[in-house]
Amino acid sequence: MSAAIVVWRFTDGKAGHENQVEGLVIALRERRPLQEFQVHIADCRKGLVECIRGHDPFGEERTGPDLIVGAGHATHLPMLNARRVRGGRVIVLMKPTLPTSWFDLCIIPAHDRPRHAANILVTQGVLHRVRPSAHQDATQGLILVGGPSAHVDWSNEAMAAQVHAVLEGSPGIHWTLATSRRTPAGFTSLLRAAAAQLTVVPVEQAGADWLPRQLATAATVWVSADSVSMVYESLGSGAAVGLLPVPWRRDRDRLLAGLRHLLQDHWLTDFTHWQAGSPLARPARVLDEAGRCADWILEQWLPAG
Repeated sequence: MSAAIVVWRFTDGKAGHENQVEGLVIALRERRPLQEFQVHIADCRKGLVECIRGHDPFGEERTGPDLIVGAGHATHLPMLNARRVRGGRVIVLMKPTLPTSWFDLCIIPAHDRPRHAANILVTQGVLHRVRPSAHQDATQGLILVGGPSAHVDWSNEAMAAQVHAVLEGSPGIHWTLATSRRTPAGFTSLLRAAAAQLTVVPVEQAGADWLPRQLATAATVWVSADSVSMVYESLGSGAAVGLLPVPWRRDRDRLLAGLRHLLQDHWLTDFTHWQAGSPLARPARVLDEAGRCADWILEQWLPAG
């Protein structure tokens, strides 16, 4: 068996950043044994001063890293400092504010329009911890709705009408609908007539592991187009995924451009096309970007044997 790869995970405590790091680490863990250490950036402030004085702030209890992984701007300098003191390669998720050449690998979603470079991997969407599932139930469906944002406008009535159309056009499926923190008050009250076919889960009742568990079993998923991260998470499960349209404020929005590419490449089915008779089918393969990045890292830097 190959020796364990030592991974230092840098965290700023933000759930979205943790989700990305966990996604990559899970994919690495599926392929090779890991020894993992978590480093919170709050513990690194004193460490920077100690490094200037020539001391190692990370402690002997942590084995020197092979990989140093983090997401979020606040993790960048602490990760670079860890590499300077203890070695290893630094992997930053999302486009950094510091020069990309300072990092060994930058994993950046295409909608951020990264430049081409040998140390940049471009992904479709941000990484996440949803993994491909072989246990999906054709009688279970999932609807994920967001709300207004800096990118989109919103109509409770228009979105509720689309949800009702999905329910009416999908006999034999029981649907679970989850709201988000952006979902306006009053939206779920418009769905009461569909109570027999629909279970509504408010965001306050969904814990951190709720969505990955649901995506492991739902064979069909509809996502409102403003919830871009959940679009990519749904595709990561291998489900058939449909897109519920919302009014975008700018036609050249970078997130909208990414969704258009997914539609053109047949990863998604648009609601209007589905209503016109296009089937809501699974894509030809699962969009496993975390797995692709893990394969690159292991093949390039840490080949087995």
